[in-house]
This record gives sequence, C-alpha cells and structure tokens, in this order.
Amino acid sequence: MTRIDPPDLLAVAARWADPARWPVPLRFDPAQRWYARLAAEATHEVWALSWLPGQGTDLHDHGGSEGAFLVVAGTLTEETVSGGRLRPHRLAAGAGRRFGARHVHLVTNRGDRPAVSVHVYRPALRRMTRYRLVAGQLLVAEVAEAGVAW
Repeated sequence: MTRIDPPDLLAVAARWADPARWPVPLRFDPAQRWYARLAAEATHEVWALSWLPGQGTDLHDHGGSEGAFLVVAGTLTEETVSGGRLRPHRLAAGAGRRFGARHVHLVTNRGDRPAVSVHVYRPALRRMTRYRLVAGQLLVAEVAEAGVAW
C-alpha cells in the first residue's frame, strides 16, 4: 500500500498567493483585520488575511494545528517567544513561515502600507488560545472557539 504524504503547507499557501483567483474579493477593513476562509479540504484549510498599518494579532497559538503562512503583499512582523521575550522576525512579500502545532506568535503590520497574507492549517482550526507574556511567562488569557470567536 502506498502512503500519501500530506501536502507541504507553505506550498499550499503559495498556490493561493494570487488574490485575483480567490473565491472572495480581497478587502481592507479600517476597524479590524479582515479575514476569509478560501478553502476547506480534507487535509487542511486556507485563509486569507489583510492587514492595514498597525493591525495585528494578539499572542496566540492554533489549538494544536500545524500551519504555514505566506506574505503576499506588504511586510509583516512575526514575534515569537524565546528566552521569555518576544523576538521579531520581519517577513516581506514572498516570504513565508512553517510552524508546528505548539507554535505561539503574534503578527503585526508595522509598515506604512497594507499587507496581505495566506494562512494554511492542518487540521482545520477549531480553537486558538490567546496569551499574555508576564515576567517572561506565557499566561493563558482566553481560549477562542471556531464558530464563536471567528
């Protein structure tokens, strides 16, 4: 019997990098980050996000899902926890990142131009935990459930 390997999530994100081919129109919302699910497959789901300057996420995980994201336009800054501190990583258009099921990060558009990204999760997102970093320790702030929080 042949084993079928799951798709590389960053490669999946790259296949969705053209907003003109999305099933929903790209939008920018001045009140909050815009997001839309582009696809739900048996092995993964794909989301599009837009980020106006200053928009970002809280510190969060992906509820046990592994994933990847690709910056399609603009520049995003991902911050991860290392040594009890947030460490920034700048990602310009064309740059992407794979992450495991225990990855905790926050993502922000620190630039002066809008940004767009594609995110892929395996399995589909069912919950996300939001954290606070206090004195070098991650503390749970909230657990958000799919269908309720997004």
